[in-house]
Amino acid sequence: HPFLAAELGPAFSLDRALRLGTLPLVSSSANPEDTLRSYIQLYLDQEVKTEGLVRNLDQFVRFLEVMSFSHANSLNLSEIGRECQVKRSTLDSYVAILEDLLIACRLPVFSKRAKRALVAHAKFYYFDAGVFRSLRPAGPLDRPEEGDGQALEGLLLQHLRAWIDYGSPDARLHYWRTQGGAEVDFVLYGATVFAAVEVKNTAVIRDAELRSLRSFHADYPEAELFFLYRGKEVLLRHGVLCVPVERFLRKLIPGKPLP
Repeated sequence: HPFLAAELGPAFSLDRALRLGTLPLVSSSANPEDTLRSYIQLYLDQEVKTEGLVRNLDQFVRFLEVMSFSHANSLNLSEIGRECQVKRSTLDSYVAILEDLLIACRLPVFSKRAKRALVAHAKFYYFDAGVFRSLRPAGPLDRPEEGDGQALEGLLLQHLRAWIDYGSPDARLHYWRTQGGAEVDFVLYGATVFAAVEVKNTAVIRDAELRSLRSFHADYPEAELFFLYRGKEVLLRHGVLCVPVERFLRKLIPGKPLP
């Protein structure tokens, strides 16, 4: 796993993590941007090209870029296939390669004791916010803040995955989305944890942004509710604990309850 904020301690910077991720090699580098680019190239050369995992490396590189637009989104392989101009069987093998090499993961829908019609598609994430940023194409018309929300959601995902693997291995990570459009970014479910977590790249809490968490709670009153945002105050609003996301990440420690 990439570093947790708690592992980096005072060296952790949310803005830097959103831009460069928290891979150990990158975090300790004097030239993190170059190291991040080299990491992706090394992955392509050693893990993909040398092992002969794909026949067409240029096509696979194009696939990696296209998948960056699905980061933190429901995965529609039919659309991605049309964009990449590859067959569905090839696309399935490409996604499997990413998962086998632990470069990406798919997040399933939480459907236990479901009371509403749910979507079927999993969500897709690259395993590190910096890797996502490095693969996401950028041009002169792109604003610097574009992709910030996806990077923030991905950064939280990598922290929650590490928190589970290091301290709560029985727990599972999901997301929740109804066919009516209500969506919660993350659902943690296990013997000692049941929590719904929404994260927004905003400094202001709007009641509308809490609606999906409240809908989830109507179906699962046992769940704790967290809304993480870029503000400064810890607040309780409509039964939802609203916490600054940087504070949450810094206090997220494996083996301890969610902060």
